[in-house]
Amino acid sequence: FATVWESIADRIPDATAVVQGKTRRSWRELDERAARFASFLARQGVGHDGKVALYLYNSPEYVETCFAAFKRGAIPINTNYRYLEDELVYLLENSDAEVLVFAGSLGERVARVRERIPRVRALVQVDDGADLVPGAVFFDDVIASHPAEPRFARPEGGTYMLYTGGTTGMPKGVMYDASAFCAGMLLGHGVRGLPVPTTADAIAPAVEALVAKGLAPRTIVCCPLMHGTGLWIGAMVTMHLGGTVILLEGTHFDSDELFGTVERERATDLVIVGDAVAKPMLRAIEEAEARGKPWDLGSLAMISSSGVMFTSEVKQALLRRHDMMLFDIMGSTEGGMGSNITTRANATETAKFNLNPNVKVFSDDGCEVAPGSGEIGMIATTGNVPIGYYKDPEKSERTFRTVNGVRYSFPGDYASVAADGPITLLGRGSACINSGGEKIFPEEVEEVVKLHPAVYDCLVVGVPDERFGEAVTA
Repeated sequence: FATVWESIADRIPDATAVVQGKTRRSWRELDERAARFASFLARQGVGHDGKVALYLYNSPEYVETCFAAFKRGAIPINTNYRYLEDELVYLLENSDAEVLVFAGSLGERVARVRERIPRVRALVQVDDGADLVPGAVFFDDVIASHPAEPRFARPEGGTYMLYTGGTTGMPKGVMYDASAFCAGMLLGHGVRGLPVPTTADAIAPAVEALVAKGLAPRTIVCCPLMHGTGLWIGAMVTMHLGGTVILLEGTHFDSDELFGTVERERATDLVIVGDAVAKPMLRAIEEAEARGKPWDLGSLAMISSSGVMFTSEVKQALLRRHDMMLFDIMGSTEGGMGSNITTRANATETAKFNLNPNVKVFSDDGCEVAPGSGEIGMIATTGNVPIGYYKDPEKSERTFRTVNGVRYSFPGDYASVAADGPITLLGRGSACINSGGEKIFPEEVEEVVKLHPAVYDCLVVGVPDERFGEAVTA
């Protein structure tokens, strides 16, 4: 990542890389600040595959810290800003974090755990108005007091890691080959119908041409950078296109702030998490229309979504307001599985995806599910399969396993396969409800309930039942 982004910064130094409110970083500034922070990391002894934890809200410093870690050959560790003390200690210990970069507003939690994280050698506080935590240094003071670390040739390989959201058990670090993962972020070129660069040297010239033609995306990241959807699709894919990563200022999603930012920055892309973001967006659009002052959506060309169901009804309501591409991605921290593209001319069904070429669906006995059979199976993806879970060989063996000589990732999602090839996502097996021996996937029930006009959103769970074991409850 560092080598690619450095080459882009050399080609388009004056183009805008990151925006948040009045803060704007050109590609030259982004590279310079990351190099200075990398120099600080070097002085802290952070080297190849070292760990730098980010306990931050969305901010330019989040992107700068990731870039700086990559410059050192180190690994940025995403740390959920909702974590309280015990969860924070667990993740910092499990990841072997050596430096912690944190938001000042989260400083009280950091101060309370300081004595419990002896491996962490330095605390760096992003100044958001809070008092400096004892023993910490301000991020901007680090930038001002350190020279830019000289660039150096980096070997291919190494490790990139992202911690899962911990929906089943404690969060787990999913390890990827860093070079292969970096190359995977070039998917943004292909989605836009552009030639995908096939070598690292070809990326910067391709990006320079996009910027010259005014085709580089201006992407608002509507979800946290601490999760894969925000960091991978929102930041990394955008940066691989020489685009601008636009961050909202609020620590909670606000649709009015979003659309005000769309108008001000002439954003071309939004990255969201399904209906969890799309429904509040739609409601804000409707309220603005009712006020007689509709938002100007004219600059938007694409909305990309992953992580939560993006229902067809919400998609169609958005498309009635503005003609654009809705790119719905089915994936997890452990690998991408499928996608669909919805436009005014091409409607799609909720939870129905076209499989990526490297994805199959297997039954519990290891046989590939036949299209149109109605059989339910587990989705498996090959290709850029993760190396494994950090420090968890047993879980790695269960999730990343070989079938017929091919290594697959089995994130735990179940699906059926239509006769013509697309799959219908049913949900995560760990959440499956067993009622009288019948397997019931909560997501299927949720999507039906949400079709009722009186229902805005719902959650379906299994609760103990004397007769059936579990009862389906919304």
